[in-house]
Amino acid sequence: MKKGRIIKLIGGLYTVLDDEFQRYNLKPRGIFRHKGIQLKVGDWVMFNEDVIEEVLERKNDLYRPMIANVDQVLLVNSVISPDFSFLLLDKFITLIEANHIEPVIIITKIDLMDNQSLDALKAKLAYYEQFYRVIYFSSKTQENLEQIKTITKGKVNVLAGQTGAGKSTILNTINPDLKITTNEISKALGRGKHTTRHVELIMFGEGFIADTPGFSSLEFKGFKADELKDYFVDFLPHASGCKFNQCTHLHEPGCQVKFEVQEGRILKERYEDYQYLYQELKAVKPRYRRDK
Repeated sequence: MKKGRIIKLIGGLYTVLDDEFQRYNLKPRGIFRHKGIQLKVGDWVMFNEDVIEEVLERKNDLYRPMIANVDQVLLVNSVISPDFSFLLLDKFITLIEANHIEPVIIITKIDLMDNQSLDALKAKLAYYEQFYRVIYFSSKTQENLEQIKTITKGKVNVLAGQTGAGKSTILNTINPDLKITTNEISKALGRGKHTTRHVELIMFGEGFIADTPGFSSLEFKGFKADELKDYFVDFLPHASGCKFNQCTHLHEPGCQVKFEVQEGRILKERYEDYQYLYQELKAVKPRYRRDK
């Protein structure tokens, strides 16, 4: 048997790519269906030239998009058009952290902002650089393009961010053959009007890229408000200092996290976003996955 990665799924037929970049169009053995195992794009499998025999253990497993074994999410945020939002940034990061995937923050359109405003934004984002890689990118000057190429090399990357933030520009810059125009990224990556069931990993530099309808919708599914604190990595080192073991870092006395915010060691805006997201989660009714 050979080992390969599923890179495409259309109508029950799986395209598997082996280590030598040979492609095989295969169907899985019926036992997967009988056991209720749903194969996904991104799965590592063992196969022969006729069928997929075995699916290997996943390191992560997303519901939307239906994909497994993602290495990192490229979280694209523009400084203007649309305007930068710390709340959206923190919401995306929370979703990514909850799926146990590494976020990479990419700030685009930096050539369109005046130096004083950009410096002010960078000063606040320096806080995030303690925990995440932050890359500033300009399509005009192609500043830091090589950094993006380096971090995506050999990895399965998921792209996320607001419409108009510059996702398609990054894709075209790294892989001009895609020729994606503004607002056509979803269609190009398999989310067109007639291809909603088409899931695919495409070559992206020396790695792979996948579309992100789940992250882009910014929906909290299966989350509990009291778990939110576990996805704010900057809170974790201080939580042990809280008076109560299950401190939510909101109203409890003796909260070390709130003390760190007051002392300026946790970014105030970051904590305010946590408060907002907590209340949003409290208002969400439970919804359950149906992909298992």
